[in-house]
Amino acid sequence: MSTESGRIYRDLQRASGPLVVVERVTDVAYGELVEILCGDGTMRRGTVLDISTKRAVIQVFEGAQGLSLRNTSVRFLGKAIEFSVSPALLGRVLTGGGRPLDDMPLPFEGETRSIYGSAINPIDRDYPMDVIETGMSVIDTMNTLVRGQKLPIFSGNGLPHNELAAQIARQARIRGTDENFAVVFAAMGVKNDDATYFRNELERTGALANATMFLNLASDPPEERLVTPRFALTLAENLAFDHDYHVLVILTDMTNYCEALREMTSARGEVPSRKGYPGYLYSDLAEIYERCGRVKTAKGSITQIPILTMPNDDITHPIPDLTGYITEGQIVLDREMHQKGVYPPINPLPSLSRIMKDAIGGERTREDHPNLANQLYSSYASVGNIRSLAAIVGAEELTDSDQRHLTFGDAFEARFVGQGRDERRSIETSLATAWELLGLLPRDALHRVDPEQLDTYYEASSDVGEEE
Repeated sequence: MSTESGRIYRDLQRASGPLVVVERVTDVAYGELVEILCGDGTMRRGTVLDISTKRAVIQVFEGAQGLSLRNTSVRFLGKAIEFSVSPALLGRVLTGGGRPLDDMPLPFEGETRSIYGSAINPIDRDYPMDVIETGMSVIDTMNTLVRGQKLPIFSGNGLPHNELAAQIARQARIRGTDENFAVVFAAMGVKNDDATYFRNELERTGALANATMFLNLASDPPEERLVTPRFALTLAENLAFDHDYHVLVILTDMTNYCEALREMTSARGEVPSRKGYPGYLYSDLAEIYERCGRVKTAKGSITQIPILTMPNDDITHPIPDLTGYITEGQIVLDREMHQKGVYPPINPLPSLSRIMKDAIGGERTREDHPNLANQLYSSYASVGNIRSLAAIVGAEELTDSDQRHLTFGDAFEARFVGQGRDERRSIETSLATAWELLGLLPRDALHRVDPEQLDTYYEASSDVGEEE
């Protein structure tokens, strides 16, 4: 058992699932770190989940299976779970609980911090204003990611969110600056082959040198899943606010995190809320999502991309529903677009970046960017209506303008939304491609772009004339 000072108790009342209940305890705090010495001499770790006058409920990370009520001792260490953080962790692969997975010791240097941290005080926040370029046209042009933003990806089972997460982790960079940039990648409840894929992709491209990976596998204890994002964010806060890094935190899959939370609260006998999740699911997710942003006293920033799979593709499910309330938009993967072979299958219409308007245009990207994004939304929204009409009356009955919109819609999905899994596009390339596609439409159909910008960038495509 640890040599640290601590209070030892042997009055275990119950040990089942992931929980241990200890009687007759005093001076124990919520979230306090616990060591459990089993009868066979092995050690397990846990944390205090609930306390009353003389009773403590402990969440055991390795589970309570096999624990004996008579031969088990519990030591309360008087502190929360802590993690030693420093830039020396960049390039490392760790478990969800912060232990090495790459056969190397943890660095000796660093500052030890509680993993629970806290949300940034709104008074100290600085408004996000600078673009992070992901290299994905549909994100950078229409749903721009801003430094300090929380922008989740809503996906579904079988959709390529893992490939998209890995590609963003490989390609993302701060636009127009050589400031330090790092990626903290936290995977929760993923299969072994997915974890191997993430690791190999970052190693293959050299991106792992400026990244830290936290991997919690599906075979790992679900209790560890609940602390994985907190370990990742503790490192991100150290890099951003102590060492001036701009940090992109990718959290996948938040649905697995919420399932582990539901399992834990069920074991505790708590009264369930929507779909069996605890009533405090909103505040629990907010504790994670709000550890993100920019502060006035530091040069660095934390940007989050949480990824979640929507059960049955239901965007009204509690997890995406509550996530949407807390974050600043969403990127939605579309099953129909995926079936067409489009990668990434991002549907621009339900996708949204709420604060992109303050970060694009002028010197930040290009002066035509805001109006061009609006025009792309408007034109692509018209395509859906025209496709429905063509299914009823037939494409040959459509007007010339409608047929050109159909041509635009197909080209937009194939050439703008779709791109290679190793293809990285600059924003300038994406904007040029967007104007090229708008050239498939009549000039008088482009109502959301200034006439001066039309004069500068619009050029009618010869492809339409050849088809006609």
